[in-house]
Amino acid sequence: MKPALDLRKLRAFVAVAEERHFGRAAERLLVAQPALSQTIKALEASIGVQLLDRSTRRVDLTPAGARLLDRARDILGSIDDAVAEARRIDAGEEGSLRLAFIGSASFGLMPSLARALGDELPRLRLDLTGDLLSPEVAARLADGSLDVGILRPFALSPGVHSRVLHSEPLVAALPSGHPATDGPIVLADLAEEPFVSYLSRASAMASALTDACRAAGFTPTIRTEVRETATLVAFVASGLGVALVPQGVAHLQIPGVEYVGLADEVTIDLVAGWRSDAPATVERVVDRLETLATGTSTA
Repeated sequence: MKPALDLRKLRAFVAVAEERHFGRAAERLLVAQPALSQTIKALEASIGVQLLDRSTRRVDLTPAGARLLDRARDILGSIDDAVAEARRIDAGEEGSLRLAFIGSASFGLMPSLARALGDELPRLRLDLTGDLLSPEVAARLADGSLDVGILRPFALSPGVHSRVLHSEPLVAALPSGHPATDGPIVLADLAEEPFVSYLSRASAMASALTDACRAAGFTPTIRTEVRETATLVAFVASGLGVALVPQGVAHLQIPGVEYVGLADEVTIDLVAGWRSDAPATVERVVDRLETLATGTSTA
């Protein structure tokens, strides 16, 4: 028959063994001394080994008791660590979190969030993907391969929550030396320019460009379409055209490009989406995203 060794008895034994005094151990455990004495006797009886030498003045460990004390400390420490770990995971302070960012949020907001969460939640492992288009982020949220997505306004599937983080100004990305780089400018000043744009069939920014230009009185001439923000800015630097980008893209400094503000005050929202079954820490992460996006005008 296996000995009845439970955690309550083990903790009681450790307290007595460390205090070498039943009275002090009882105070430490917040129990009555007679009850503690009975617990230790029951432990010794259950395993068939004397653990303590008792006298009227002190309590000493037998050799068996000394060995059990070492092992008991390890066992209880491991259990306490396991309980603490389970609580951290339940609170979202440990484990992993999968996030994806659209291109314009990848160069300012993504590193800022990684740095902030690294300080606040050092046990949380972040799986970050950047420079995607909004439909790609929305699709990954829908199929469960993401916990949080940062995207432009886009239709999200049922079961996916969203919050607007920031309404971000659009700026013109111009080749260095362009006459309008003295800015700010009005969008109509670029009516005769060729534009480098995100893919018209797969980007909220492509629609924002068209809408903003039409509101300014012209239809943009799209010379080149790209998927990635870094490619778009590189094409502007090479002189293929101008572009309209969220202000956060200005974090991407490529030689040959200058960012100029628009007097038109055109903006586009930045949205966080997350699954209803995402880890507990998600709302804390979204709160942090909102603070970073608003505080730094980064998206």
